[in-house]
Amino acid sequence: MDLGRCQLLSLAAFAVSGAGCLVIGALLLLPVGAGFLLLPPAATALRNMSDRYRRWAAAWTETGTVARARAGVGADARTGAGAGERAVISPPQPLPARHAGRGGLRRRTLAILGDAGFWHDLRWAWAEPWTGALLAAVPLALVEYGLFGAAVQPFVWRLLGDGNWYAFVRVDSTPSMLAALLLGLAFTAAGLRLAPVVLRLHARWSRRLLAAPYTTELVRRIEHLAGSRADVLDVQAAELRRIERDLHDGAQARLVSLGMTLDEATRLLDHDPQAARALLQEVRATSQRALQDLRELVHGVLPPVLADRGLGDAVRSLALDSHLDVHVEAALPGRLPAPVESAGYFAVAELLANAAKHSGAPEVRIHLSHTGGALRVTVADDGRGGADPAGSGLRGLRRRLEPFDGTLVLHSPRGGPTTATLEIPCASSLPKTSASSGTG
Repeated sequence: MDLGRCQLLSLAAFAVSGAGCLVIGALLLLPVGAGFLLLPPAATALRNMSDRYRRWAAAWTETGTVARARAGVGADARTGAGAGERAVISPPQPLPARHAGRGGLRRRTLAILGDAGFWHDLRWAWAEPWTGALLAAVPLALVEYGLFGAAVQPFVWRLLGDGNWYAFVRVDSTPSMLAALLLGLAFTAAGLRLAPVVLRLHARWSRRLLAAPYTTELVRRIEHLAGSRADVLDVQAAELRRIERDLHDGAQARLVSLGMTLDEATRLLDHDPQAARALLQEVRATSQRALQDLRELVHGVLPPVLADRGLGDAVRSLALDSHLDVHVEAALPGRLPAPVESAGYFAVAELLANAAKHSGAPEVRIHLSHTGGALRVTVADDGRGGADPAGSGLRGLRRRLEPFDGTLVLHSPRGGPTTATLEIPCASSLPKTSASSGTG
């Protein structure tokens, strides 16, 4: 299969050369006006070829294309590779669309000429036939030459005369024919063994030439950061409104009631001590409920177990509070940054709540680990499945993770099971590893 892919790359180089020649011809015809008509379709054909090479790289060598709405999410600005993701070939911006109205074709051509991605593709089209295609042809040449030595030489060597050489072996006798046979088998094996290596090298070369220009990646990154900042501000404002509402409806209302009850008890203290005592007992109960409200509010902002014991124990406390049978496995290298732990904790809490409300699952398994510089959390249940990735709860989770360049992947076919995997790039604060498990 790898050898066939090398063959396809070698043949596709002719199409790449053809698309590149069309673009060059259109550029040369610009001074006489014909280029304005020819350049847009030629540039589109070239972009289609480069996109096809990106898809081949994704399918053959696990070098993916950016499929997320904002390229660079969870990525460095150069490669677009996010934590826990495959190395990616980030595509350039789409070619400029056709402008409406008179002179639209001319304006589109000028926009294409000013597009960095177009020149990026043209550079690749010039280099690919001389580099990538020749590289892909090496295992093909070894296999074909090897088959000639192994499958042809044993039958025709007597007919070729004294001048018959195979590689460095002069084939003029039965022993030399056998040597050519073995050498041909060696060439064939080397070509087959070299094919996957060549595909990986070709993928690296393609990533260097086909990745979006650096300026494009910076623009995408800035757009993502601007969007993340807006989301963070929205989430922060919503959280402040929630805290204000909880305080107003909970502890604040109880404290106001407590003050009014104390005033009433003070007035009754001299002439009706028994009624004043009853009111004071009511004050004590009200103060206890107000304290409980404040504790629940603090728990919703930053659970004490999360601040004191870390993410693993905090998730185990969620498991103990859940009515589902929750199994927790945590293998975390010490403490993680507090914002990351908080985001992971509330994400797990939301996923557990969704499982309890909608999945009908009796059992949930949670696995926490820290690999490749990222916190990875997997929440799996054996429920009915069919969860909607675009649901409001999951959208809220993604918004919570975006400021950290985190990702959420949901797999929930109808009939189950449902598996949600989230990753948050982060570093551990401690080098030692603590692995534990628990059941709720």
